[in-house]
Amino acid sequence: MSKLSNIFKRGLIGIIVVVVAAFVLDYLVLRAKIMFPKLGAATGTVQMTRMYAISEKNGRVEYELDANQPEVTMPCVHALFPHMGNSPCWYLQQNANKPIPVVILPSLPH
Repeated sequence: MSKLSNIFKRGLIGIIVVVVAAFVLDYLVLRAKIMFPKLGAATGTVQMTRMYAISEKNGRVEYELDANQPEVTMPCVHALFPHMGNSPCWYLQQNANKPIPVVILPSLPH
């Protein structure tokens, strides 16, 4: 094995170890917040606006609010990574007002 290949392999293993350690530490902090509420809130909610970005044939984009449920309250965790089936609050807040892209495909001839 060449020296460069060995350095690359060690670097890749190091990155994987750091990411796994960060995930485990993040989870342990979240569990500690659940067990000891004085450490801070472990979970929260984010109010999201459901807006559709509909692409038209002429290249324009039409924006339309969801008629059935224009606003949704999403549960989240105060953590760096997703845990317990919930997304992180920082990620949901960042994407709270982002439109949902909708592409209407033309029908194919039978």
